[in-house]
Amino acid sequence: MSRWTRTLRACRFGVRAVLLAALIGAASTPALAAAKPGGHGGGGGTATTTGNDVSYPQCGSTLPSAPAFAIVGLTGGLANNLNPCFGPSSSYPSYTQSELYGAASSATGVTVSQPKVSLYVNTADPGNVYNGTLIGDWPQSSLTTDQYGSCLTTSVTLSSRTYTVGENSPACAWQYGFNKAAQDAAWLAAAASAINDQQPQVTVNGSAGSYPWWLDVETANTWQSNTAMNVADLQGMIAGLKAAGAATVGAYSTASQWDTVTGGTNSLSGSLYGIPEWLPGARTLSGAMAACSQTPFTGGQITLTQWFSRPFDSDFAC
Repeated sequence: MSRWTRTLRACRFGVRAVLLAALIGAASTPALAAAKPGGHGGGGGTATTTGNDVSYPQCGSTLPSAPAFAIVGLTGGLANNLNPCFGPSSSYPSYTQSELYGAASSATGVTVSQPKVSLYVNTADPGNVYNGTLIGDWPQSSLTTDQYGSCLTTSVTLSSRTYTVGENSPACAWQYGFNKAAQDAAWLAAAASAINDQQPQVTVNGSAGSYPWWLDVETANTWQSNTAMNVADLQGMIAGLKAAGAATVGAYSTASQWDTVTGGTNSLSGSLYGIPEWLPGARTLSGAMAACSQTPFTGGQITLTQWFSRPFDSDFAC
């Protein structure tokens, strides 16, 4: 996630993203802009209701000790960037430096309503061309049986040269989101395998179905002005994660940002209606607790709230 305005950018240890990432890229650490550190576990709450979230801004840091639950950012501020310390990497080669391993090994899991570890991913919908640059991974085809039918090609001219690209259509946007979700699931599997192959051997689950997923939806990320395209993109991400086995996919956002990106959750939003919410923006634990009673922007249920604290953001299980 990416800290709403500034709080949103500091995300994650609560779980930037991926997947997402926002997943969903940043206004908070679940998001596109640079994230900043936020809250420690507990912060005055009970051991069964508070946790932390963490992502790439906290790479190399000592993670919170024994939070009730943890939320880890799989992506690194952008939907197509991997958090460099999600699993072992060239910069953080030991599994002990992995935030996925740190969350799985430190979270107590004593909370009733939240699992030990959840994941979040950055999200985005750039279209086939963004700021005059071709989007290399924008799809050019899809199955006719997909929710919006076939993604077809078109031609665009840039600097006097013509290119064949996928259309800026709901079908191509849906496929883009689906592809990002498949990439996130593959990154999870690779990170877990790299952790489990090290010595002494440890076991971290690499199955997408073993974690709840949060899509970091913030205006700091890259979106099309056509909200119908953005809705299709997010629907594709949900479909992709569920195809990978995920049972639960929710949204990390605020009402204003959600409405700006999607046009608001209504009858046109299809599978976005009623998904769980992780709501940021509070400055204190008491504020996070009170936020549980706000009106859900998806029409679903607020299951988590976040408050800004140092050195890691903290989260409350509603």
